[in-house]
This record gives sequence, structure tokens and C-alpha cells, in this order.
Amino acid sequence: MGENAASKNYHNNHHLHNHHQVFDVSVDVLPQNGSKCFDDDGRLKRTGTLWTASSHIITAVIGSGVLSLAWAIAQLGWIAGPAVMFLFSLVTYYTSSLLTDCYRTGDPDTGKRNYTYMDAVQSILGGVKVNLCGLVQYIGLFGIAIGYTIASSISMMAIKRSNCFHQSGGQNPCHISSNPYMIIFGITEILLSQIPDFDQLWWLSIVAAVMSFTYSTIGLGLGIGKVAANGTFKGSLTGISIGTVTETEKIWRSFQALGAIAFAYSYSVILIEIQDTIKSPPAESKTMKKAAKISIVVTTTFYMLCGCMGYAAFGDQAPGNLLTGFGFYNPYWLIDIANVAIVIHLIGAYQVFCQPLFAFIEKWANQKWPENYFITKEFKIPVPGFRPYKLNLFRMVWRTIFVLLTTVISMLLPFFNDVVGILGALGFWPLTVYFPVEMYIVQKKIPKWSTRWICLQMLSMACLVISLVAVAGSIAGVVLDLKVYKPFKTSY
Repeated sequence: MGENAASKNYHNNHHLHNHHQVFDVSVDVLPQNGSKCFDDDGRLKRTGTLWTASSHIITAVIGSGVLSLAWAIAQLGWIAGPAVMFLFSLVTYYTSSLLTDCYRTGDPDTGKRNYTYMDAVQSILGGVKVNLCGLVQYIGLFGIAIGYTIASSISMMAIKRSNCFHQSGGQNPCHISSNPYMIIFGITEILLSQIPDFDQLWWLSIVAAVMSFTYSTIGLGLGIGKVAANGTFKGSLTGISIGTVTETEKIWRSFQALGAIAFAYSYSVILIEIQDTIKSPPAESKTMKKAAKISIVVTTTFYMLCGCMGYAAFGDQAPGNLLTGFGFYNPYWLIDIANVAIVIHLIGAYQVFCQPLFAFIEKWANQKWPENYFITKEFKIPVPGFRPYKLNLFRMVWRTIFVLLTTVISMLLPFFNDVVGILGALGFWPLTVYFPVEMYIVQKKIPKWSTRWICLQMLSMACLVISLVAVAGSIAGVVLDLKVYKPFKTSY
């Protein structure tokens, strides 16, 4: 007690002298790790953990891609189908773990942080490659936005049709147009696009993860039920039989199936953005490697189950979208629940994929016209019970235009599943394989023509071949679709 009093007294005497000194020291300490509120780069402390990162990845991976897997396996058969899927998951896991080492340039603990995939390419590779990477990445995200608009409208229509079919006792074929549903989806996205940052969407990610499990599990359950009802596993070791399709068609469709599986695994684009939400220590790359492992094991198990059960249920007739295949079975309300879950998930996933694109354009505009009132001025609007909402006119207008554009294109090209196959295949090699491998080689200073270098380049080449083949297959699919194409006339 005496000591305490003495020290108090001492402090009171020295208070005036020390005041400035303490203040100066605290300013110096602020950006360092010692600060309670800020990270080493002066940004607010990151709070992400292994679990938030895993749920972000699972949300991004188990997208609508899971629904076309039964179709993909049906093209390839019982041997090649699961094998190809397993292969893709290994490649994706390996290259994602290479990519986690690229979050910080140089030293994995203290190197300069890269906030986006593009930043990483810029600071590690630089030059022309940056523009190339940006182009591929943002066209891919744009394509995904369109694909999601179409997929969600298909699900909304499936609900409408199954109810209409049920009410009419199976008399009415219920042809309806997809346009109103795309418009509803577009309006919802315009509203949601006004939410600014990526990390403010943490709850969205969890809702979306729950939804994707819901519909995938229902798809899986219905598949198992149908297999039980049939009493046998349908399908063959080599996939769809030549009588059902011609020989050339089978080749193209097998190639397209590769694109569908690649699309199901395309998420490396947003890996660095997700890593940027993780707190440290331990080093972010350690947490992220674990998160990648957890999420890839979960998604691959899931994919295998959904794809294989769907194929076992339908055999050669496996539909392009698993849940529309159960069409008019009972229990029809269960399929409705699954379709509602798909719509809710896609609404969220649309934002998760579009936010990096929004941020990129806004940052570019800010740098180009820093003085412009329309672009830079933020108005604070008080929201009762929440933080004040920052309204920025440019953000509002540009994001609205973007969503309108994706909606209109979706209405023009409603068979976008093939086009998404192209985008999935095109994006797979550069973003999931080529750039991570190249960055890793530079980052770890791997000498040219060493065994490691040769192995990495072989991996890259093999994936390039797979990608090109898948692109060719998807283009063939589009050409076939164009033969029966009428714009804006999409009734199923």
C-alpha cells in the first residue's frame, strides 16, 4: 500500500514533465503490433479466424457449381468422373496453399501486405502480367454475376412451376418466362450492392453457407431416395452411352464436363481478399492453409456425394441442374425449400464475387478524378440502431448500372450455363494455376530448371491443356444452343 501511495505521489510530481514524452511515445507505438486498434499497416485490427475464413471459402466454393456435377459425372462415367473431381480438388488445394504465401511480399510474417489478388501479382510479378491478370479476373467475376442471375431465375421458376403443376394435378405444362424472375433478382442485387465493404458482409457469408448446405443436402437426400426407389445404381463405368448421343457429341460433352468441374472449384480469385480479414499472430498464411484444407475436404466430400448420388439416381438422363431434374416429384415442398435456399445463397454469393470488382472500379475512379465531388464525396446518413450509412453518389450509380447490365445480358443469353463453363475453364488455368505457381517461384526464389521448377511448370502445362479442352467443349455447347435460340423468349 505504501509503495502504491509513494508511486502515486511520484507520478503527481512528474506528471507535467512526462506528459509530452508519453504522448510522443504513444504516437510512435501506434502503427506497430503493440496497438490495440490497428494492425501493422495502420488499418483497423483484423478479426477473422480460422472458422470465418473457412466459411467464406465454403460459401465461395459450394456455389451453383454443385448442381451441375451430376451432369458432369454422367458425361465421364463412374471411373473418370470421381477421379477428375478428386484431381481438381488436389490441384486447387496445392495451388491455394502456394497462393497463401503470396499474401505478404517477401517475409511471411512481416512483409508488405497485398490486399487483393491483383496487388499480389503487381508486387511479386509486375509488368504486363498485372493487366492480364486483372482482365481475366474481372471478366470472370462479371461472368459469374451473369451465371448467378440465370441460375437463380431457373430456381425461382422451378418453384413456380412445381406449384402450378401440383395445383393443376399435372394437367397444365406450365410454360413460364424467366424474365420477370431475373428482374426480381436484379432489383434485390441493386439494393444489396449499396452495402459497402467486403468484411461488413460476415453474416451474409454464414447465411449463404447454411443455404448451400441446405440445398446440396436436399439434392443428395432426393438422389439417395431415388436410388432406393429404383433399387439399383444407374450409370455405367464409361459415362453416357453412344446411342443416347453421337460419338462427337460425347467427346464435346466430356470436355464440357471438365469445364463444369473446374467452375465448381473456381475460388482462388478471392482467396487473398479472404486472407486479408484474418487476424495475426500466428502468421495469416498458416491460418489460411488450414482454412483451405478444411474447406476443400468439406467441399470435395460434398461434391462427390452430390455428384455421384445424382448420377446414380438419373443415369444417362442426369439433368444440367440437379434440382430441376426432380421436377415434379413429391414431396414437392422439399424441392421448393431447396430452390428457395439456392436463390438466397446466390443472392449472397453474387455480392461476395462482385464486391472486389466494385472496389476496383471505385478505387480507379478515385485515383483518376480525386477532385470530383460526385465521385469522392460521402454523405453520412444516420440509421437508427446502426452506424451511420455512408452514401456515395458514384458508388450508387455505378453499382446500379453494373447490376442492370448483368441482368439484361442474362435475359439475352439464358443458356449461360455453357458460357459459364467457358468462363470457368478460362479462369481456372490463369487464376488458379498459372499466377499462383509463377508468384510462388519468384517468392521462394526457385531456380530455373531445378526439379521443383520443372514439376511446377509441368503442373501448369497440364492444367492449361485441361482448360483449353474444356473451353472447346463449352464453345461447342454454345454453338448447339444457338441453333434453337430466340432472345427474350425463354420459357421452360
